[in-house]
Amino acid sequence: MIAYLEGRLVGFDDSSLVLLTPGGVGYEVSAPTTVLSKLPKRGEEVQLHIHTAVAEKAIDLYGFASADDLKLFRTLISIDKLGPKKALAILSKFDAPHLREIAFREDVDTLSTVPGIGPKSAKQILWFLKEKVDKLGTSGQGTTIPVKDVAPSGPQGQYFDALAALKNLGYAEEEVRPFLQEIFQEEPDLDAAAAIRGVLKKIAKARS
Repeated sequence: MIAYLEGRLVGFDDSSLVLLTPGGVGYEVSAPTTVLSKLPKRGEEVQLHIHTAVAEKAIDLYGFASADDLKLFRTLISIDKLGPKKALAILSKFDAPHLREIAFREDVDTLSTVPGIGPKSAKQILWFLKEKVDKLGTSGQGTTIPVKDVAPSGPQGQYFDALAALKNLGYAEEEVRPFLQEIFQEEPDLDAAAAIRGVLKKIAKARS
């Protein structure tokens, strides 16, 4: 069972990469776009945590930047009828902290934006993830799911209420989330209304 690979990047496309190990063996590894978009130049070193899927006619490798991302992938593929391709599609659209937030607030609409994931499937996935999400990213192996970025230290209800209100005002979630997380980390006891005002000020400043 291959669990980790390290070697030179030979090439990549929009769904996979080829890694040449020091022993002269080249491995084709499927990966989410969050990995593929951050690859170095060809010929440079790459390190990946690997999930190996053994089937009757193939052995497929899936690569991730950290052990925590690998753990999240394995959690996703353990869901009934959610195979590796759909799990990669989810992780290509949402990073681990974002996916954890979606699970906390049971945001079916947002998860349904992933190609191949309809509302019914999204509801099933979120129901499963909500039971598992508190245990994700706690191994300390990698820094892709730091607790401070996933669950702000303020009351989660206030955080998610503020996030929902900002989305209703027409702001993209990708734009407001970093500001909102920063505000709650600075002032943990802030209520949703004050957090919204703070985010609007930060947006205005960033756009000026």
